[in-house]
Amino acid sequence: MLWRFIFFIGFQSTGGLLGWLYAGLWGGVSGACIATWCWFIWDIWRGGRVLRWLRDGDPRTAPALRGMWGEAADRARRLVRHGQLQVKASDDRLHDILAALQASPNGVVLLDDQGHIEWCNQMAESHFGFDVERDLMQSIGNLVRDPDFSAYYGRHDFSRPLVLQGRASTPARPVRISVQLHPYGDGRKLLLSQDITALEQAEAMRRDFVANVSHEIRTPLTVLMGFVETLQTLPLTEDERLRYLGMMSQQAARMQSVVQDLLTLSRLEGSPLPGMNEWIPVEALLRRSEEEARGLSATLSMNQKKEHEIVFPAPAAMKAGGMLAGVNAELQSALSNLVNNAVRYTPAGGSIRVNWETLDNGTARFSVSDTGPGIAPEHLPRLTERFYRVDRSRSRETGGTGLGLAIVKHAVQRHGATLHITSVVGKGSTFAVVFPASRVKPCASKAAAAATAVAPVATPASPAPAHSESAAEHATTMR
Repeated sequence: MLWRFIFFIGFQSTGGLLGWLYAGLWGGVSGACIATWCWFIWDIWRGGRVLRWLRDGDPRTAPALRGMWGEAADRARRLVRHGQLQVKASDDRLHDILAALQASPNGVVLLDDQGHIEWCNQMAESHFGFDVERDLMQSIGNLVRDPDFSAYYGRHDFSRPLVLQGRASTPARPVRISVQLHPYGDGRKLLLSQDITALEQAEAMRRDFVANVSHEIRTPLTVLMGFVETLQTLPLTEDERLRYLGMMSQQAARMQSVVQDLLTLSRLEGSPLPGMNEWIPVEALLRRSEEEARGLSATLSMNQKKEHEIVFPAPAAMKAGGMLAGVNAELQSALSNLVNNAVRYTPAGGSIRVNWETLDNGTARFSVSDTGPGIAPEHLPRLTERFYRVDRSRSRETGGTGLGLAIVKHAVQRHGATLHITSVVGKGSTFAVVFPASRVKPCASKAAAAATAVAPVATPASPAPAHSESAAEHATTMR
């Protein structure tokens, strides 16, 4: 400010001096006045430049001035630049917050005080069928027309979530969405949605599991207690006593089978994943499965005139199957379960075809096809659930525990394989397991590899004792 005053006095004095030199005293006064007005106009012009720049606000176009206006422009430029940096930092934080909300596994919808959609993430679009470009600033009540949601929104009591049917829900694949509103700010609301379909299915499976285990144990236990009471209270002949003891043995075996399968599942879930050190010949796995299948077929067809047609790959094709890396008992249990399952559910005289093939990408596929009654599409997604039965009465006849396919699923998943099920009602079913290339070692012999092209040969089922049973057969179950 002092330099500004000194400059003004110097400018005025210079004008007065020049006027006094050229026109005397009155010339000096006139020169001082003219210099004052020139300085004033020049100062207004400099201030105008600063004001015009402030209206634009771009720090890059700040005028390069000296003196008070230069300092004012410089300070204003710094303030503008600082404000722009703060705005950019705020925008970046907002962008990060919105990106985090966008990546959230839950749906997020921001509503204004009138219930209009200000923003929503992609998960919310999926849950409610929104289109962010089309539905922006639309009323939530016009887009979510479920009567339960309308009542929930109108009550203004958001202490508990509301469960709705998802937009993508179908009778075959129901979708359940949990929604809850959270008020914030000045009348605004945050709507959160979560897909709880898996949670509800898990809870239903837990309830079914407890109920089924209780039923599977309680039913034979009740029969055993009845027979024990009969043996204790009634005088029986030797034949009657032996018959009752035989029935008690059957019920005890049934309970033992259920407990054994539960222990097998528990061991599979709690054990470390199989390594790559042990290699099992595919031929041995297939031959063991064939022996068990033919023995089971002979037992089931004992009172029938027709036996199953069981078709396995030819011996040369079995040898060319190569080797699998994993746990022998688990792989044998999984393969035998699928084959024995097909035998149990295929009527006498039906056909069961087993195939093993190495695919071009190095993976291997084991498949079992039957000509049984088939399975309706609505049952296929739940077949591998514990104790799930398509036909409970049929399961009782075949002696299944309802755990066999659950054991198969866990065993193949532990080996990195996938289980595929296809079925047509009235035409039969196909159960296939695809093993990853890392666990498949193809046969080194070219001659053996060529033998895989040989068509499978069907051989009649050979009779076997009715009591022949293996650990793998214990795990066999209904579908």
